Amino acid sequence: MAQDFYQVLGVSRDAEPADIQRAYRRLARQHHPDVNKHSDAEERFKDIAEAYDVLSDPELRRRYDAFGEDFRRVPPDTDPAAWRQARTYAEAGAGARGRWSSGAGPSGGFGAGDFGARDFGDDVDIEDLLGGIFGSRGRGGRDRRGWGPGPVPGSDHEAEVEVSVEEAYHGTERSFTVSGPDGPRALDVTIPAGVVDGQRIRLRGQGGPGSGSAAAGDLFLVVRIADDPRYRVEGRDLHALLPIAPWEAALGASVSVDTPGGAATVKVPAGSSSHRRLRLKGRGLPNRRGKPGDFYAELQVRMPGTLTDEEQRLFEELAKVSGFDARSRR
Repeated sequence: MAQDFYQVLGVSRDAEPADIQRAYRRLARQHHPDVNKHSDAEERFKDIAEAYDVLSDPELRRRYDAFGEDFRRVPPDTDPAAWRQARTYAEAGAGARGRWSSGAGPSGGFGAGDFGARDFGDDVDIEDLLGGIFGSRGRGGRDRRGWGPGPVPGSDHEAEVEVSVEEAYHGTERSFTVSGPDGPRALDVTIPAGVVDGQRIRLRGQGGPGSGSAAAGDLFLVVRIADDPRYRVEGRDLHALLPIAPWEAALGASVSVDTPGGAATVKVPAGSSSHRRLRLKGRGLPNRRGKPGDFYAELQVRMPGTLTDEEQRLFEELAKVSGFDARSRR
């Protein structure tokens, strides 16, 4: 049984887009494999990303609400009410065929050969609605054109694409070679600015080919942000070390820090110590559907490897006049 995307994100079915986004951000931070070391964290993170990918897209969410787990396979412009009726009918027919095949036989109603070929009124045909979703074939296992299987939608494919932190921030392009019924073909893909690790990009009709007149499946690209020696990525937030001198830590200073969006200035408060985090609001990965992430500069107080005579004298003088105890808990 497929997971319910609303349950995955822990939101109600009438949740507002902002509520869905907040739920995603909270869960993504909690279950990101770089933070959560549980064995199932990566799989859980993928489920969260897929649920958000669907529910944050108005059109995908509308189709999901209408058709449930089959929303990717139901043909466009299908009437949801007629589809549900047809599905119920097909499942009931499959159950009846299973019972009759055991030799019990029907106690009344339609004959076994009638299931799969009857229409609902003048406009809705069960095979038109269901196509290859339930594998219905019409009388005797045939499609309406003759013997053999009816149209079957193509399968969805999935592939990973690796991008750098800068490419995730600014967006980029990738070229792929995909196989098709007419041989390999080149495919140029735009990776939008603000993608996060684990996000899925859907390329409609670029998956496996369908049989007969059925549509091709989709290709889903799973974004992976490559490790970077300068930045650590948590969802849309970025973290970086910011080396500072002892006097900058003691007296305070305005210090330049590199971010994927360009250089920025942070104010180091006087009396700062290593590991103190300074936030640059909105300077993390962008978000086209809401608030961008933040950039966190973690201070790292560094000492000169070799002291000049004057530096040596000044530090000795400081040691004499200072009453600071670095090992005190106060």
